[in-house]
Amino acid sequence: MKGNSSFVGLGNSSFASLTPAPATADEAEPWVRGELIRSLMRAARGSYLLAAALMPAMIGLSWGHVPRWQLFVWLAIGIAATGCRVWGERLYVRDYADKDSASQQEFVDRYRFLWGTSAFAWGLSILIFFERTPLVNQFMSWLIVAGVATFPLNGLALYPPLLRRYVNVLFITMMAAVAFRVVELNFQRPHFHYGFLMLPVLHWWLLLRAGRRIHETARNSFELLFHNHILINSLTQQRQAAVSAVAMKNRFLASAAHDMRQPVLALSLYADWLRNEPELVQEIAPKIVRATHAVNALFDSLFDLARIDSGQVRLHIERVDVAQLLHDLELQYRPVAEAKGLRFRVHISRGTVLTDPIRVRRMIGNLLANAIKYTVEGGILLASRQTRDGLRVEVWDTGIGIAREHLRDVFLEFYKVADHAGTSDGFGLGLAIVARLSHALGHPVSVRSRLGRGSVFRVALNDADESQAQTRISGAVG
Repeated sequence: MKGNSSFVGLGNSSFASLTPAPATADEAEPWVRGELIRSLMRAARGSYLLAAALMPAMIGLSWGHVPRWQLFVWLAIGIAATGCRVWGERLYVRDYADKDSASQQEFVDRYRFLWGTSAFAWGLSILIFFERTPLVNQFMSWLIVAGVATFPLNGLALYPPLLRRYVNVLFITMMAAVAFRVVELNFQRPHFHYGFLMLPVLHWWLLLRAGRRIHETARNSFELLFHNHILINSLTQQRQAAVSAVAMKNRFLASAAHDMRQPVLALSLYADWLRNEPELVQEIAPKIVRATHAVNALFDSLFDLARIDSGQVRLHIERVDVAQLLHDLELQYRPVAEAKGLRFRVHISRGTVLTDPIRVRRMIGNLLANAIKYTVEGGILLASRQTRDGLRVEVWDTGIGIAREHLRDVFLEFYKVADHAGTSDGFGLGLAIVARLSHALGHPVSVRSRLGRGSVFRVALNDADESQAQTRISGAVG
């Protein structure tokens, strides 16, 4: 069964009921708005029931002074408004409470009329007591209406459009009711001075002003929470990156020491052997050379990784003839493959790409070296082809293959396919270098493999942007 892996680069109210904050600052505004609406709905939960409980008190203050049918009509309107609010809350809990910020916004925009129904019902209450009940009863009724107007302020202020709708509907209905009663009384002088009617207007203005202050305070609190969340996430990621970096470096050094020990020990043994039996120089000298080359190859790879990770590599982006680059690689690696008894085939489509020719040569060269190293019989295919997304270079082999669960591991430092012939040679750094350069140049590398049948590595050669590439490779320092 085929495995497939893709590699692009190695990169580094009641507050308890808050939804998780998004990861980026660009999403701050929607998140804050959504949390303000959630808090509004939590604050509003049941508040309309308290207002409904005051309706019998309002009826009692007007009982005996107003026709009963008028009282019952107003009570029916009030109960209907309360029923709308109950329905709206259940709808919110069922369909919107756990949704994202956009859904919160959708709910209040679609069902804001629900708050208007409550405000309208209480505004109409003026008709049943104003200049119809004793003065004391009127005073108590005015206090109830003022309480109903003020009580939901802390919740509604979290979403100013809703506060304005509620307060405006309530007070406009109130003033219309007062005007209607004054006309009905043929403008006779009421029991109190007309200046008293300025108090509801003042109350109206004070509620809107206080609502703005409450909203600003709540909004600032949620914005602070959001940015604290971003900061904590950033610090957590940096700590995890630091811990991962230390663990990686420890593994890196341990693996390097392990891989270096074998050729260095061999050099020591050959040197002792040559000192004791100088007549064997013809036999021992080639082994010393191979061991020396192995140590040099390891140090070269280590230095390459160190330069990339420290951001000291300077990229030089230019227009590269991919066909010529692959022919040069063919000249370099065909003799190596044929010396191992492998066929080396090429299939090249012409094309050019903006990239760093030295680094791309290194990437594809490492893929070819790996293919030859892990192939015992069969052959290697180096190919390039034009695709819908641009030019792509492929390296095919008939080697030992890679298990699906290890496809991403091959890009880690010192990773080697275990328990297969031919894997003891090399240090497992070639594909780690490919991964770093792939990330820097923006040339994604993907791999497909089949155990015992071989592998194919693909490099997508998209045009590289020099400044972005240099920024990415310099970012490896952090």
